[in-house]
Amino acid sequence: MALKSTVFKAELEVSDLDRHHYQSYSLTLARHPSETDERLMVRLLAFALFAAEDLAFGRGLSTEDEPALWERDPGGAIRRWIAVGLPDERELRRACGRADAVTVLAYGGRAADIWWQQNESRLNALEKLSVLMLDAADSAALAAMAGRSMRLNCTIQDGRVWLADAAATLEFEPKWLKRAE
Repeated sequence: MALKSTVFKAELEVSDLDRHHYQSYSLTLARHPSETDERLMVRLLAFALFAAEDLAFGRGLSTEDEPALWERDPGGAIRRWIAVGLPDERELRRACGRADAVTVLAYGGRAADIWWQQNESRLNALEKLSVLMLDAADSAALAAMAGRSMRLNCTIQDGRVWLADAAATLEFEPKWLKRAE
């Protein structure tokens, strides 16, 4: 018998001063049995960074050809494809063919650094692709905030992120490795 996903609920208040986006979201996240708290929270951070009316979580790790998050227009066309982690370069090339914009939120410490070094030249050739890197200490701190029921406030200003719950406030700045042309 297959293990079932664990459901997490998040009340997320986003104040993105860089994009002038201010909105409250009631989110339901399903954590696949093989997914870590760190990846779950990086997905939630990706939602906060790119929050939009039509942004939605993908169906999960077990679904191929679908991102962690995506934003679609009413006709079903993909405006933004957001991958979390260290995706394969071929997967990103295919995503660039399907979406108006593709973003990777990479994390994983030394593994992420190696992933970027090995793929940088090929990824730089993808005009629609942007890559953000999250520091290992920051993604670990995010994982510590994971809970089955969360109330989070996220403020974004000048590229800096403040994420707070009742017990802690994190402050960090994801590093842009590549911005779409």
